[in-house]
Amino acid sequence: MSSSQFRHFHWLSIFFFIIGLTETKKRLCVVRNGSADCSHMSLNEIPQNLPRNISSLDVSHNRLVCIADEWLKLYPELVHLDASFNSISKLGEKMCQMLPLLQTLNLEKNQMHKMKTEDLNHCTNLVWLNMGSNRLMLHGEPFAGLQNLKYLDVSNNNLKSAQLSLKPQLPSLTYLALGHNDINILKTGDLYFLSQSSLQVLNMSSVPLTSVETGSLKYISSIRKLVLDGSKIGNLVLSKICTELSGSDIELLSLKKMNVVSINNTTFTGLKHTNLSSLDLSGNRLSKIEINSFLWLPKLQSLSMTDTKIKQLKKDTFEGLRSLKILNLTRALDATLSTIENFAFQHLGALETLILQKSDIWETAEHMFTGLASLTDLDLSWTKYSSSRTITNLTYASLAASPLKMLNLKATNLKQLNIGAFSVLTNLTKLYLEFNFIKQTITGDEFLGLGQLEDLIGTTLDMELSPFKPLSKLTMLDLSNNNMANIRETLLEGLVNLKVLYLQHNNLARLWKSGNVGGPVLFLKGAPNLVTLQLDSNGFDEIPEKGLRGLVNLTVLSLSSNLLNSLKESIFEDLLSLQVFRLQKNFITAVRPKVFQTPLANLSLLVMDKNPFDCTCESILWFANWLNTTKANVPDHSQGYICNTPLSYFNKSIMDFDTLSCKDMTPFQTLYLLSSSTVLLLMVTALIVRFQGWRIQFHWNVLISRTLGLSDAKAEEGRGFEFDAYVIHAEKDTPWVERRIIPLEKKHYRFYLKDRDSTPGTSLLDSIVDNMRKSRKILFVVTNNLLKDPLCRRFTAHHALHQVIESSRDAVVLIFLDDIHDYRLSRALFLRRSMLRPCCVLHWPPQRERIPAFQQNLLIALGKTNHWQQ
Repeated sequence: MSSSQFRHFHWLSIFFFIIGLTETKKRLCVVRNGSADCSHMSLNEIPQNLPRNISSLDVSHNRLVCIADEWLKLYPELVHLDASFNSISKLGEKMCQMLPLLQTLNLEKNQMHKMKTEDLNHCTNLVWLNMGSNRLMLHGEPFAGLQNLKYLDVSNNNLKSAQLSLKPQLPSLTYLALGHNDINILKTGDLYFLSQSSLQVLNMSSVPLTSVETGSLKYISSIRKLVLDGSKIGNLVLSKICTELSGSDIELLSLKKMNVVSINNTTFTGLKHTNLSSLDLSGNRLSKIEINSFLWLPKLQSLSMTDTKIKQLKKDTFEGLRSLKILNLTRALDATLSTIENFAFQHLGALETLILQKSDIWETAEHMFTGLASLTDLDLSWTKYSSSRTITNLTYASLAASPLKMLNLKATNLKQLNIGAFSVLTNLTKLYLEFNFIKQTITGDEFLGLGQLEDLIGTTLDMELSPFKPLSKLTMLDLSNNNMANIRETLLEGLVNLKVLYLQHNNLARLWKSGNVGGPVLFLKGAPNLVTLQLDSNGFDEIPEKGLRGLVNLTVLSLSSNLLNSLKESIFEDLLSLQVFRLQKNFITAVRPKVFQTPLANLSLLVMDKNPFDCTCESILWFANWLNTTKANVPDHSQGYICNTPLSYFNKSIMDFDTLSCKDMTPFQTLYLLSSSTVLLLMVTALIVRFQGWRIQFHWNVLISRTLGLSDAKAEEGRGFEFDAYVIHAEKDTPWVERRIIPLEKKHYRFYLKDRDSTPGTSLLDSIVDNMRKSRKILFVVTNNLLKDPLCRRFTAHHALHQVIESSRDAVVLIFLDDIHDYRLSRALFLRRSMLRPCCVLHWPPQRERIPAFQQNLLIALGKTNHWQQ
C-alpha cells in the first residue's frame, strides 16, 4: 500500500468511525396555542414527541421523503398540515384515516408523482389542498373522495391537459389553479369533471394556450373570475375564450402581461352577454386600441390599463363603457405628441375615478374631460407635460359639469396659478399641489370658487396676504417643505374650521423673535380650532408669549428639531387638551412647572429626548418627579433623557437624579452624611469589587457596545464568510450548545453546527474543511469530553489551528465549561490561553445571575476583528 493510499484509508476509517458514533441531533419544535412549528429543521421524519392534541403542524422546508402513517397516528386531532418544500414522493396509505379532522393540506414544492384513487379517498373533510410545483401524474380518480374541497392548486406540474378526471367530482370546489402548466389545447371535455361544482375562480396564469375548442368552458358557467396573466395566448385565442365565456357568470377577467399589442372591435365580442364588471389589461403594450373595442362591455365598472404604453386616446376609444366607474391609466400613455384627444372621455358618463398618474399628457386639450358627468376623483400627479404650465380658468373648464371632489396635481410642472384657476370646480374638497414650481405671490383670488375645499396640500408660495380667506370650510392645510420665511398675521384669517396645519421644514424662525420688526407675527390666531399643529425644523429659538394663545382644542403639538431653550412661563397655559407633545432635539435645559405643568397635565405621549438638560434642583427636580409618577408614554426615558450639566451628572440619565439632595439640610446633617457616606462607600466599593465586580464589567461592556457597537471588525471583514462562528464541541456537550449557543442566532448571529448544517452527501472531513473556511470565528467549547474526542484531537483542532495560521487571522474563541489546565489544553488541542486575547477566553459561570454577563462577553469576543493587533 502506497503512502497516499494509506492516508486515504486512514481518513476514511476516521470518517466511518465518527459516523458510527454520531447520534441524530435533537431539535425542538415551537409549540404554541395548539400549533407546532417544526419547519427549517432538516428533519427526515415527523417528530413523535409533540403534544397529542395539536391541531396544526408545520414541517415545511425539511428533508421528508414520505409521510408515514406511524408518524401521523400520534396526532389524530390535526386540522392543518403543512409539508411543503420537502422531497415527499408518496403519502401514507392510511393518512386520511389517521387524520379524520384534516381540513388543509399543503404539499407544494415536493416530488409527488403518481397520484392514485386511494391516496386521498378518505380525506372527506379536506377543504384546502395545494399540490403546486410537483411532478403529478394522475392515475384513476385521486380527487374523487374530496366532497368538501373548496381550494385546489395543481399549478406548475408540467400537466399537458386541464382534464384532472373523467367523471364529475369536487362538488364544493370554488377555486382551481392550473397555472404554469404545459396546456396547449383546452378541449371540450377537459373541464367536464367540474360539471357538478360551483367553481368561482379559475387561475390559468402563464399557460401557453394555442387553441380553445368550442364548449370548453360550458361546464364552469358559474365562474366569477378568470385569471390568464402572463399566458401570451394571442388575440385569436383571447377572442375565442371571450366567446366561450358568453352566458357565464364571469365578473372579473385578468389579462395582465399577456403581450397583447392591440385590441379590436371583435376581441371582446363574446362578453356582450355577460355581467363582466372588472377587466385588467395592465402590463400589455397596447399601442393600438381600435374604435368600438369596448362596445361589448356595457356593464363594465372597473378598467385597468396601467403600464400599457398607449399612443393615443381618441374620442370614441371608450365608446360603450356607459357603466364604467374606475379607469386606471397609470403609466399608460407614452407618446411625444398630444396623447388625449378632445372628447376622449365623452362616453364615460358614469366614471367616478380617473387615474392618469405618471402618463405622458403633454398638454390639456380644451375639451379633454368633457362628458365626465359623475367624476369625483381625478389623479394627474407626476404626469408629463411639454413645458412649465400655467393654470387658467379655462384649463379645467371641461370639468365644469363634473362633481369633482379631489384633484391631484402633484409634480405636474406647474409654474403659475391665474385668478380663478379652479373656479369651475365648486365641489372640490381636496387639492394637492406639492412638488411644483409655483413662485408667485398668492392673493387668494387663485382659489375663488373653492368654498367647499377642506384639504389643501403643498403650495410653494411666498405668502403676504391670506390666500385662503375664500376657503372657509378648509379643515387641513399642508404648507410643509416650502422654505417659507415671510408670512403675515392674516395668513389663516377666516379658517375657523381648520383642524390640521402642517408647517414643518420651513424657515419661520424670524417671525417669532421678540426683536422682529413690528413684533412677533402671531400667524396662528386665525385658526382657533386647531387640533394638530406641526412646526418642526423651522429654526425657532423662542416662542412669543401669545404665539399659541387660544388653542384650547389642540391635542397634538410638534416642535422638534428647533433651537428652543428659554421658554416663557405662560406660553403653554392655553393647551388644556394637549395629548401628544414633541420637543425632541432642541436646546431645552430646564423643565419647570410654571412652564410645563399645564401641557403635561393630561398628556398621553411625550417625546422630549435629545435635549441638554441641566440636572440641578432648580431646573429638573419637578420633571424628574413627574417622570417617576406619570402614566403617560415617554419613550426611551431612561436612556434618551441625558444630563449635560453639572459635571457630577454629565452624561447620566435624568432618572438617576437624586431628588433627596434638593432638601434643606443642616450643616451637621451634611457633615454626618458626608463622613458616613464616605466610609460606607469605601466598604461597599470593596465588597462590590470583590463580589460584584463582574456585574460592573458586564454593564460597562453593555454601555460600550451600545455606544460603539459589539464589533470592532470592519463591515467588509464579514462579507466573505457565511457563518459568524464554526462551533467545535463534544457530542456529550450538545445539550449545552443547544441551550446556550443556538439562542444567540436570534441576535442576528449565524453559527455552523456540524450535525445541523452539514450538507447531506458531503464527506464529513470535506465539510469540516470547507465550512471552517466559511466561518469568521472558530469557537471551541472546551470540556474534558472534548479533550477525549478522537476526531477533535486528530483532525478538527489541528485543522482549525492550521486555518488560523494560514490565514493570519486572530479567529479562535475558547469557552471553558470545565477547569482545564493549560498543559492538557496544549497537549490535546495545540492551544494555550496566552496565544489568544483575554477577551477571547471565556469561562462558563456557575452562578445563574452571571449568565447574561457571560453572553455579553461572548458577543464581544465574536465581534472582535480577526486581524492581528500590533
